[in-house]
Amino acid sequence: MKAFTYERATSVEGAVKAAQAPGARFIAGGTNLLDLMKLEIETPTHLVDVGRLPMAGIEATADGGLRIGASATNTAVASDPTVRARYPVLSEAIVAGGSPQLRNKASVGGNLLQRTRCAYFYDTSKPCNKRAPGSGCGALEGLNRNAAIFGASHACIATHTSDMAVALTALGASVEVVGAGGTHSIPLLELHRLPGETPHIETHLSGGELITAVVLPPPPKGGQTYRKVRDRASYAGGLASVAVAGGQVALGMVAHKPWRAAEAEGALASGATPAEAIGKELAGASSLGRNDFKIPLVARLAAAAITEAKEQGQ
Repeated sequence: MKAFTYERATSVEGAVKAAQAPGARFIAGGTNLLDLMKLEIETPTHLVDVGRLPMAGIEATADGGLRIGASATNTAVASDPTVRARYPVLSEAIVAGGSPQLRNKASVGGNLLQRTRCAYFYDTSKPCNKRAPGSGCGALEGLNRNAAIFGASHACIATHTSDMAVALTALGASVEVVGAGGTHSIPLLELHRLPGETPHIETHLSGGELITAVVLPPPPKGGQTYRKVRDRASYAGGLASVAVAGGQVALGMVAHKPWRAAEAEGALASGATPAEAIGKELAGASSLGRNDFKIPLVARLAAAAITEAKEQGQ
């Protein structure tokens, strides 16, 4: 790990100001960043600790939604009575990710900004445009069993691995962001970027901007559920996941970002069966050979989740 300086922020404004310095990064739980620093994939020169800022509250909003502070731990959110009662898909998604120890430490903001688990990103001896822009994508001709089936490019075929982000996408959440220019809101669906030619630029956040909260609208009518498939039952990255909240559907581990299944949602609204609806969505999917199995896997997984949510809502 390369040397770095450290400061503990005492205010949001102070944290944002400190993060304007070249090489500065925010840190809260550190469950992803510290691992990457040990491997020298991330080499910040200055860490701004925001973990003790008063951003861990979970409170109702005036319109009947919910505001979740960015410093709230994953465990706190998953176990919150309001989340479990009104947004069960979010609680289910969080519990499906990581381990209890990681969930106890990981923050909401950090979860959204975690980086890919692609093996070529983590192996500094291999080419990776996300880690070293312009070096190439080793996964294209290599071990790409878990590669994206939506939104990939020749520069990157990695997937975003946050379970929580998939549920929040289905729920229509947004994030509150504070930067040097003030405070603004970004729909979660627009937070992350597809790889294109610049896979190392992963979000639409500007330098030094800090996520302070996630805001949920009132829960949609109908059932909610989260389903995930992985190689083993615990502490393993997912192969695919699906979150359903009423008539809203999001897919996980299939793209560079949580994938809102707009085609499937439109088909469901027009009376299509769950299988027909997800078939419409998967008509736009593409695979690379080793990950061909993902398309029928997602078809079965999503159809089952949509059916389960519909039965809950009856």
